[in-house]
Amino acid sequence: MRIGGTYPEFKIFTGNSNPELAEKIASIMGKPLGKAEVSTFSDGEISVNVYESVRGRDVYIIQSTSNPVNNNLMELLILIDAMKRASAGRVNAVIPYYGYARQDRKAKARDPITAKLVANLISAAGADRVITMDLHAAQIQGYFDIPVDHLLGMPVLAKYFKKKKLADAIIVSPDHGSVTRARNMAQPLNAPIAIVDKRRTKANESEVMNVIGDIEGKNCILVDDIIDTAGSITNAAQKLSELGAKEVYACATHGVLSGEAIGRIERSTIKEMVILDTVPVDKQKQIDKIKVMSVADIFAEAMSNIHNNDSVSKMFT
Repeated sequence: MRIGGTYPEFKIFTGNSNPELAEKIASIMGKPLGKAEVSTFSDGEISVNVYESVRGRDVYIIQSTSNPVNNNLMELLILIDAMKRASAGRVNAVIPYYGYARQDRKAKARDPITAKLVANLISAAGADRVITMDLHAAQIQGYFDIPVDHLLGMPVLAKYFKKKKLADAIIVSPDHGSVTRARNMAQPLNAPIAIVDKRRTKANESEVMNVIGDIEGKNCILVDDIIDTAGSITNAAQKLSELGAKEVYACATHGVLSGEAIGRIERSTIKEMVILDTVPVDKQKQIDKIKVMSVADIFAEAMSNIHNNDSVSKMFT
């Protein structure tokens, strides 16, 4: 892998959110993870100790803001601050999963916009660039006043299902908000799309109203960006099965899998669920129905291109 560009050397550090992914990325880039310790004081405050010089270096901090969200977010902010105060040449926040992204607008009176608040915090901490993947809403990139490289996990999922060569495949969006995502998945598979019309009764709960499109006798692939409690995706799968779908598959970039998600997936009509490792999957959540694929190659290539001042967008053309 070519190393050069504005900064003479790069270093990779990580917090406690996803060390496995960080190790994979560092290994691909031919670097050990930087020597740093992220721990907590007895009262819960986060302590960061960096044990090597980063002066003038291009620093990459890999940290998903997944569960526990607030702890992982604070680890990221404190790591950024530590690197900035240690005279790092450039501080790049690598956030495979960007938490708080679902609150990206005011849906009703007096709602916060936490996606913007978190963007402000990351910028205020001293980050010079953000590298993330499949934001819940693409316009969140505009909440930052620093460069954002928005990577795509969908090509990995599309490649996987292309290899399966499912006959009569149809890509299904679990709601109206994921239609563009479904179209992007359908194009390389040369498949039609369908849309699940759902009503969200309250946070983490939804009700399927209708399915737009002909799914009878088809192999359905549900596509979403985040699977959290898995209520929406399993309800949609149940409806597809009731309407005559042959088999139902599901895929998403971010497998948050909180609450009763695993039980719902096990009991569902979903034959296989494919997720990426932007969020670590605990051993107790690793059931037969769930397949985890890595995004380490994508992040390693993007980080290498950024360090070498090469194009990132060429990765997806």
